[in-house]
Parts: sequence; structure tokens; C-alpha cells
Amino acid sequence: MLILHAGVHDGYFSIWLEASADHRQDNGAAKQVKPARGGPQDYPYGAPPVLLREVLSSLPYCGELAKLKMQRAVLWAPSAPDSPLASSALIAEHPEYETLTIAPWSIASMQLGPKETVDFLAATFGQRVIRPGLMVGPDVTFWITALRFAGGLVARQQFLPDMIAVEEGFTAQWTPVYPGMEGHRLAALAAAMPAAARAIGFDENSPPVTPARIVLDAFLAWMVDDLVRGSFSGQNPPRGKSPHDRWLHALATQDGLVQGHPEQLEKIASQVRQWRRPVALTADAPFRLCFRLEEPAEDSGTWMVRYMVQSVDNPDNVLRAEQIGSGERLPGVTRQPTLEFLLTALTQATSIVPRIETSLRVSVPTGFELDTQGAYDFLTQRSVALEQGGFAVELPLWWSKDGTRAHLSARAKVHSDDDPPKGGLSLNFILEFDWRIAIGEKLVSREELLELERLRLPLCKVNGQWVHVTPEELGIGLDFWRRNVTGHATVREVIQMALGNYQTNAALAIEGVIATGWVKGLLDQLEGRVVLEELAPPAEFKGTLRPYQVRGYSWLKFLRKWGLGACLADDMGLGKTIQALALLQLDNEEGVNRPTLLICPTSVVGNWQKEAARFTPKLKVLLHHGVGREKGDDFAKLAYKHTLVITSYGLLQRDLEAIKQVPWAGLILDEAQNVKNPETRQARSSRAVMADYRIALTGTPVENNVGELWSVMEFLNPGFLGTRDHFRKTFFIPIQTGRDPSMSGNLRRLTAPFLLRRLKTDTSIIADLPEKMEAKVYCTLTKEQADLYEKVAKDAYRLIETADGIGRRGVILATLSKLKQVCNHPAHYLGDGSPPTGRSGKLARLTEMLEEVMESGDRALVFTQFAEMGKILQHHLLQCYGEEVLFLHGGTPQRQREKMVERFQNTPNGPRIFILSLKAGGTGLNLTRANHVFHYDRWWNPAVEDQATDRAFRIGQKSNVQVHKFVCVGTLEERIDEMIERKKSIVKDVIGSGEQWITELSNEELKSVFALGGEAVEEDG
Repeated sequence: MLILHAGVHDGYFSIWLEASADHRQDNGAAKQVKPARGGPQDYPYGAPPVLLREVLSSLPYCGELAKLKMQRAVLWAPSAPDSPLASSALIAEHPEYETLTIAPWSIASMQLGPKETVDFLAATFGQRVIRPGLMVGPDVTFWITALRFAGGLVARQQFLPDMIAVEEGFTAQWTPVYPGMEGHRLAALAAAMPAAARAIGFDENSPPVTPARIVLDAFLAWMVDDLVRGSFSGQNPPRGKSPHDRWLHALATQDGLVQGHPEQLEKIASQVRQWRRPVALTADAPFRLCFRLEEPAEDSGTWMVRYMVQSVDNPDNVLRAEQIGSGERLPGVTRQPTLEFLLTALTQATSIVPRIETSLRVSVPTGFELDTQGAYDFLTQRSVALEQGGFAVELPLWWSKDGTRAHLSARAKVHSDDDPPKGGLSLNFILEFDWRIAIGEKLVSREELLELERLRLPLCKVNGQWVHVTPEELGIGLDFWRRNVTGHATVREVIQMALGNYQTNAALAIEGVIATGWVKGLLDQLEGRVVLEELAPPAEFKGTLRPYQVRGYSWLKFLRKWGLGACLADDMGLGKTIQALALLQLDNEEGVNRPTLLICPTSVVGNWQKEAARFTPKLKVLLHHGVGREKGDDFAKLAYKHTLVITSYGLLQRDLEAIKQVPWAGLILDEAQNVKNPETRQARSSRAVMADYRIALTGTPVENNVGELWSVMEFLNPGFLGTRDHFRKTFFIPIQTGRDPSMSGNLRRLTAPFLLRRLKTDTSIIADLPEKMEAKVYCTLTKEQADLYEKVAKDAYRLIETADGIGRRGVILATLSKLKQVCNHPAHYLGDGSPPTGRSGKLARLTEMLEEVMESGDRALVFTQFAEMGKILQHHLLQCYGEEVLFLHGGTPQRQREKMVERFQNTPNGPRIFILSLKAGGTGLNLTRANHVFHYDRWWNPAVEDQATDRAFRIGQKSNVQVHKFVCVGTLEERIDEMIERKKSIVKDVIGSGEQWITELSNEELKSVFALGGEAVEEDG
């Protein structure tokens, strides 16, 4: 187990990594950062720097952090006389001592600046378990919450510019303000700070004593300043000549240093302090002054700014100034606004809006009037300054921060034939278009633009709608007609224009596409204006596609037709594999004569092979694996003779040059979360393979993982979401920090046409599903397992040949048990307590599938025949997911057994994985909270397995139950499973109540059952 930690101290944000014994290396790795001579001892659970760097490299946008220098820091930890306590029992068991002290320990840490801190916390947001075996500590979780608090302040414009004296002179900074309930939320957040979040420092002689509120205030100031600067996206205001202009310029630069003469800068700083002081005085009020701009009546050219007081916590609750004067109450607040508050706040605001001063000549000022030019100034200048000053502003609905919704914009008019060009399409296909000019949704003519130019008003009414058109925009619009502009764009750019993600340097915003022909048909379907045509299942597809699977397969075909990548992210058990196979079968029937490459984890290679043989037996399938696999030109020649080539992510990297030689019809990634980090070799390798179309299959909600989404989309539709840096600035940081929540909707709108995720609980799905779905999960052996298996089988052959009667039956049953143990895990067979990770294909697949179960919020039962394997599973899954895993076996006392069942069934946040030995938990229990049942190893009696499954599938079950039966291919598990399937009609008579029937097989039949097939072990060598 690895646990990420973070702490704030002495102006630094430090991160460090804690590791359990199976992850810690010898002191050689740890000595990369040496403790000071005579300093505190090394923290015994500290991970070596190489592990922290590896973890950072795996996080989105944290690759550069991994290159930062490591430093020694002091961790003040609860300690017994001879050792510290680990932060969690997952790292090390806590020793029992009557008294504990806080003592210093030396750790290897990394100090981050504000930008790096934002990247780190944004990358870990929403991820309690980053990957199996890597957890986020509660201290990191706290700082993520604090970052999101800072992002919320920025989103609500609760910050002010400042100018602060430093050693180098003065820096321009953005600092947070906490009006109304924000101050209470800040206090509650400080009170919730775990001790570990400020347990790190550099002083070994005294523990950190800075109060939590002060530590949090400093952190929020760093974060708000960085988030506001980041929102400028390189669009810095001009430097200017005056000290005031240089201050404004510095507010948008990275270092914030203000250039100028010290005396002039001190004068500006004093003015800023004076301007900020009234805001600070009213910041703790539960309400604030609000300015509402009202547009003119029909026959009037006069705009009105109304004064109101608005509730901070519920902005819909307002009082007009005249209501305050008459004593009316503001709903939802205890402390009520007074006329004195109104007048004081208005006086503060006069430095921003001088027109307010004339309205103060009456006892209850209610607002002031503006002409159209003044209204434009208020919209573009004064309202922004008022919000930055802590006041609320209500503007007409048609106005937005970027201008207006009905402003002058350009549309691309794309003409195309009814049918797409022959030979297929790609995102790089070039289209020709004409520019059209629109105001709002209305296309305008050259004459209409000339009339607007003549009026020379920044705001004017067009078709009853107020619009904002600058002289520069008018000039560009008219220039379009003068030059009769045409353009060229790729299919990718046209789709981006339609969906609102087209990046351009033009002064006019690009807001949509007007299309004809096949381009219109494509955009209509991508944007959901036309219902997708459902296709008939392929003629040679063996099996039945459920209605939602027909829709999914038709959707894949639609995007495949246009050369667009598709991510099918259906819930586990909804049949992503057969939907993809149906597409391949249809391609084959339509004459596609080039192979498709499927990349998947080693643990599911066997599953794909079996499913293809079952549902699409006419497809020619090549399994590219093992030391004897074809390479170079021989591989290309062999691939051409097949419809589907299956290989692993490991071999994709190793055989990339040979794979790239084949002009693939399609490239499919199964378990596509394997390419979530775009910098890994397998992600780069997958992007390097050329194919007519690409598909990503995953059972995890990829749309919820913003950091991973870019990598998957870059594989599917290269360049569609822009560069990685553009994606970070535009989507990742605003969404993950909460700085701009609206970007979540924008990103969803962009990716929705290419991402399909259905859940088992969807009303359109649940009616199509059977109440119980059973599936075989085919797994491979590791090389270690295969060697042990062959040794056990060889010894068994020798003993069986010379035994008879009861002795022979004993040898056979013992061999069955040993071979099952080998298939389960080498440590199960050896009984040596050795580490479980990376040594069993079956355990690897169970871990992957349970990860999907956990991410979907489901619960699972895991059955095993062996109590010893149950212990291995419990320890492994506890280390992977960092939460309690229940284990019920024959030695579990009745009272504890009842408590386990109660907690699993009825505790809302209780354990989500329940391991049961088949004998102890196979009957008599009601565990309907589970909707997944895993049979990790098999009791070769269907009646016994069905009884175990019925712990979940019984009266009271409200969900569909998925049953997963694990089978190691090429081993006795597969052969006995096939025998049972063949004899199911008479299985009760043949098999009886146990595994005794296997002892009745002849010696030759047993050799065939026990033999290890060549497909059993997946070798990436």
C-alpha cells in the first residue's frame, strides 16, 4: 500500500509518500536524499524518492513535478518510545503503548510552488484510490477541499486586487474575501484540518505550532492568486507607463512583480489599501449591495441602474432600496440591512462609479439613469470593477462576460454533396466553406451591417434584441463581403465549429455551422437532431443482441462510417465485447478485407478469443502472443489472412514497428483506461498505430475523470480537444478546482457525440436485462503459475499410474485441489505468505473487475472453496482499495457472522466486498445488497454454485445480478467446465453432490484433463 500525503509549512506545500513493507526498498534508494548529520532518524515508513516520482509521473499533468528536486523535511508524528505510528494500519499495525508523544522524523519530500500545487491537487481530486494499492491520504483530501473552496471563491468573484510589499519591492496579488457565510465556511474548514496537514516542517526542535486558520488563510491566498492569474490565459494587459498601469499589468503576470520608482509604488499601494478597507469592513455581512441594470422601455432611450441589497447565501432574495427605507425585511437572514448600511456601501462604490454620488442627495437613493453609451460603459467596465470590489451586479440576461449572446459572429456555410466521398473519411478530410455573418441567430446582409456602422452605437436593437457590436467587429464583417471570403477546414475543425470548440485568432467568434448534404447529415446526428438509424444484427452473428446492444452496435457503425473514434463505456455486464464483435462481423459481411487490431490486457486475451469463437465463428482470429509469435514482415503477412488480431498492451509496445506495418481497418482498445496517462509507452504506442477507425472500450465512467478524458479522446480523434496544454487551461484546471463549473457542461457537450455510457440502472436498459446474467471469465496463467502447474501434473501422472481403488481416488482429489490452488495463486499453493501482486492472471482480472464494481458504486460477493485463498484475497483487496473487506469462513463465530451480514446488508457506507468460503457462506445467508457474484475458484457441481449465487439472487433483490465464473484457459478448470456444459441435461445424475465423479475418469482422460495447453500462459516475451 502507498499513501500520498501533503502538508503546508513555512510558505511551502510539501508532498511525500508513505509505503507498506512490500513497497519499501533497501536504504540504497532512500539515500538519494540524505538526512542532515545529527538530525532526526528516518521515518521507517517513508517511501524512497523513486516511488514518489513514479506516482507523480502517473498523474495527469504531473509529469514535470516528478523532475523537481527532493528535499529532507521533518515530520512530527505520534510515536511510541522506539518508533512512530504509521498513518494507517494499511501501512503497518499500530503498536500498543499506554502513552504516545509527538516526535520528529526525517522524510524525503518535494516542495511545490502554487502552480504545481494546483496541478497536483487537481489531478488527485475525486480519487480516494488513484489505482489499486495507491491511496490519497486524508491530509491530501483536505487540501483538495481547500483548493475547491478557493476555486469557488474565484467562480463567485470573491477576490480583490492588492499590492503587497516584499523584499524585491512590491508584488501585485489577488486576495480572497469572505463575505457573509463564506467566513463561517472558512472557520469550519479550518476546524476540520487534520493534524497531518500541518505536521511537516524544517525545524526538528519544535513541532509546527501555527494555528490551522492562519495556515489555511495563507494557502487560500496562494491558490486564489494562482487561479485568477491562470484565467488570463496569456492575455496580459499592456504594461503602460503609469505606476497604476504597471500594477494592473503585474496582476496578470506570473511573478506579479510591479516595476517602478519605490515612492510612486508606495503611493499606489496606499491607495489600494484605502480602496480595500471599506470592503473588508462589510465583508462579514450576510448581504451585500447589488446594482441591477435595466434596459429602456419601448419608447425610451434611458437605461436605469437600480440599488438593491442581496442575500449572500441566496442571491434570489433581494430588497430594493425603497423597501429598505420602508422597513421591509430581507428573507433568510437574521441580521437585517439598514439604511445606514445602504448609504455606507453606496459611498464606498462611488470611487468605482462616480455617477452614484449625484443620487446620494436624497434621503433614500434608489438608483441613477444612463444613456446608451453610459450603459455600454457600465456593462463593459463599471460592472466588472464593482464585482471585483465585492458588490453584486445583475445584468440583462442577453449579456455575458464575453459580450452578449446576440453579438456579431461568423458562421461557416459548408456545401457538400448528398453522399460522402468514396474511399472513406478521416478527421483530416478537407472541406471548403463560405463565411456568413450573424447577429445572434439571424444572418445579416452587407446593407444591414452598413446601417449599423452608420449609427455608431455600441449597443443597438436588432429584431427586438439588444446586441453589442464594436467598430472593429463591423469592420471585419464588412471586410468579409468585400473580399468574398472562402475558407478551407478539416472535418475535425467543422465539427469543432459546430460543437463550440474551434480555436481561432479571428476577431469574430465562430459560432456554428450552416451545412448541406452529407455534412449536414453528419452534424445532425452528432448533435442529436436526428435519431440514429438502428441496424439489423449481422446475418452471421450467432446470438441475440438485446435492444440496447443493437443501439450501441449501430452507434459504433455510424461513427465508424465517418471515420470518427468512439468510446463505448457501458457498465460492466452490458456486453461491450459482443457489440464490438457485431461491428466486426458486419464489416466482414460488407466486404472489409483488412484486419482489425484489438489491444487488451493480458488477463482478458482468453475472454476475447472465447467470445469471438462463440458469437462470430466465421471471423478468422489470430492470437499474437508468446515467444513463438511471428514478427516483422511475417507478422504482416499472417495478419492479412485474419479478420481480427488480438494482442496485449505489453506486446503493442514491444512489437510496435511490426504492428505499424499493417494498414489496419480498425484499432480497438479494450480496458481503455490503460491509456489514461498520455505519457506512458502504451498510450504513445496506441496513438502511433494507423487505422481507418478507432474504438475504446471501458467499463469505468471515463467522462467523470477529466484528467484521463483528454488521453482517451486524443487516441480516438486526434487533436479534437486541442493540445494537452490547451485542454489543461480550458477544461482541466477550471473544472477540477471549481474555478469555472460551467466548463463541465461545455466539455460534456463536446465529447457526448463520441462517448456512449449506459448503466444497468437506466430505465431504457433495465427492462432489456434478465434478472440474472451469468458469464465465464477466462483468465491466463503467469509463467510462475504454469511452471508450478506442470510440476504438479507431472507428479500426479506418476502416482496415478501406480495407484488404484481408494488410493487412486485420493491422489486424484489431492491433485485437483493442488491444481486449483496453482490456478488461484502461487502463494496459495506454496503457502509461504509471499506477496500476491503480479503473480496470478486470475487475481489480476478479479482486481480489474472489482475496480469497475467499486467505481460504479456496486457491491460484490466473492466465493472461494479455500479459507487460505480467502485470506490472501482479503489482504490483497484491502491493500488495493484501502477499505474494509469482509471474510466469512468456517471458523467465523456465529455472532460475528451475523454482524458481518448486517453491516454488508444495511450499513449505508459499510463494506462493499464480501469474501465467503463456499461451504460456510454458500447457504443460509441473505446478501441481496450485492449485485455481483464472483466464483473465484470452482466447485465442480452447478447445484452448489447456484446455491452460493442465490445468496444475492433471491427474494428481496432489487437489482439485476451478474454472476462471474472464473476459468483458467488451457487448464483442468476449462476442461472440466466444458465437460459440465456438454452434460448439463444429465448433470445431476452424472455429477452427484461433489467432485467424486472426476475420480471415475480413466487415466488417459485424466491426463487430458490435467494437461497444460499452449494457450494457458500469456507470454509477452
